Order: sequence, then structure tokens, then C-alpha cells
Amino acid sequence: MSVRPILRWPDRRLRTAADPVAGVTDEIRTILGDMVDTMEAMPGVGLAAPQIGVMLRLAVVDASEARGEAIRMINPEILHSSIQPRTHDEASPCLPGVSAKVERPRAVTVRFLNTAGEIEERDLVGLWSTSMQHQIDHLDGKMYFDRLSRTKRQMLLKRAEKRTA
Repeated sequence: MSVRPILRWPDRRLRTAADPVAGVTDEIRTILGDMVDTMEAMPGVGLAAPQIGVMLRLAVVDASEARGEAIRMINPEILHSSIQPRTHDEASPCLPGVSAKVERPRAVTVRFLNTAGEIEERDLVGLWSTSMQHQIDHLDGKMYFDRLSRTKRQMLLKRAEKRTA
């Protein structure tokens, strides 16, 4: 496996919805392995394939303290979300150096294909849930700052521009 380069905002691919994966192949498993390696190298708690320029509905999440518990997901979808919210300071390697507090449901139930091609459902809570929702946003061509008010989003993007200038 290998670490792949991360796309930087405002690359257009970050605003493009990813395509569904037709079937689980060795190539898909390799991409998922590379995504885990890339996530660990950042370091981060999740990564979606469009962040590395692969326009497929693939995501990995590992919010464990010890690490090494990454969930590899093909065509993930959220089935249920809790009513109770959770606020977390979110960031993305695609827009380094800035972050924002984002409110999302505290828990979700997600369904996906695993690397064996079997359908799995998982209940995720806390940081696992937040990261999963963040990755699905990426798969849908959205960034975490899209969940902010217009004013907060503009301030965040302005701060990001100053950091890269």
C-alpha cells in the first residue's frame, strides 16, 4: 500500500459527487488500503476517495484511540441519524490550517459493502459518527464548511487564503 497525494481546495473534483462502485475488485481493495495509509500519514480519522482524486464512493474511518481499526466502506449510505446533535471541530487536509465547529447528529447507522463484497450495517457514535458524515459529504461533493453560515464560511475561506498566500 502507499500514501497518495491529497487534493487541495479549490480543486473542482472536491465539488463533484463520486460515482458508485459497481463491484469489489482487487483494485478497489488496493485503493482502500492506500486510503488507510494516507489517512494514517495525515494523521486523520477518515478519508474519502475524492480527496485523493479517485471519484468513487469509497471511504475509510478510524476514530479508535489505538488506531488500526479502520472501517473500509464501499458505497456507504446513512440509514438513520440521531436527533441528538454533537458539535465537533472539523478540518480537512484538502484545506489545511483551518477548522470550524460543525454540528451534526451524534449517532448514525451506516450501510456499506465491505471488502468481501458483503453488505454491512454499523451504528456509529461520537467521533466515528462525525467522521462518517464528513466522509459522506465528500462523496457528495461537499466540504464541511458548507454546513456553516455564509458569513462563517467566508471568514474560514479568507483565513485559508491568507495561510496559503
